[in-house]
This record gives sequence, structure tokens and C-alpha cells, in this order.
Amino acid sequence: QLPVVESGGDLVQPGGSLRLSCTAFGVNLNDYAIGWFRQAPGKEREGVSCISSQGGQTYYLDSVKGRFRISRDVALNAVYLQLNSLNSEDTADYYCAIHAGVGAFCALTSTWYDSWGQGTQVAVSS
Repeated sequence: QLPVVESGGDLVQPGGSLRLSCTAFGVNLNDYAIGWFRQAPGKEREGVSCISSQGGQTYYLDSVKGRFRISRDVALNAVYLQLNSLNSEDTADYYCAIHAGVGAFCALTSTWYDSWGQGTQVAVSS
């Protein structure tokens, strides 16, 4: 289990933006596939976006395409999820997850990932 920490969640108005961060102390995140997932109250966890190790491959949930963007900051050892044009359906707890295999592709399937953070809450409301 790798020490994954998310941050950046907040209350934001519809149409607003947030940037979520994923870090892992003592782990070179660039070596691992990273996934962002979310779980809204009463709903199942769903994959939102993922990025392969080294960042060559990214995937997005259809409902967030064109609004969310996943990226890596190699120097800061972080993975970001930029959330734009937020709406109420984006309200959820957002989780960062790491696939333990070095040099792996990514997937929007929760079972692909081994280590999970505690989540950061995003609430979209006027």
C-alpha cells in the first residue's frame, strides 16, 4: 500500500473550476499509472480519468471529456485533475489511486489499482 494523498476539494459554484492534486511521499509517481475516481452519495464509485506511467496515455469518463484534464508535474511529483465547468452532477468524493506495476498502462477500472487515498470532497452548489 503506497501512501497516497489527495487535496484540492472544495465547495464551488456551478460553472466553477478546481484543481485536485495527488501526491505520494517517497514514491516517484511518474513510474506508475494513476487513476482518479469519484463516488457520489448513494452511487457507485466511477472512474473519471487516468494517466499511464510516463504520461503517454490518458482516458476520460465520457461525461467529463472536454471539461476535466489530467496531467503530471514530474518536478513536483504530483498528478493533477483540473476540473472545469463544474455542475451539480460532479459533486462527489474524489479519490486518487495508484497501480503498483511500474511502466503500466492505465484503466478506468477500480480493480486495476492497488493503493488509494482517503479522498477529497468536491461540492458544486449555488
